[in-house]
Amino acid sequence: MKKNMGNADRIIRLVIAAIIVVLYTTSTITGTLGIVLLVLAGIFVFTSLFHVCPLYFPFGIKTNKKPK
Repeated sequence: MKKNMGNADRIIRLVIAAIIVVLYTTSTITGTLGIVLLVLAGIFVFTSLFHVCPLYFPFGIKTNKKPK
């Protein structure tokens, strides 16, 4: 897969994932919503590590800088 995520997009996703994990561990969010948000946080971390967002491909979105 071609990389389609830029650094800003990756950092934003990692920050959101960290916030979700902190909110869950402090019991601010619980129950089904907490589980769903933890799964979303895991997806954010996974896509950030591999620089690829599968949802960007059908729409042709690329947030990374094009090589010169």
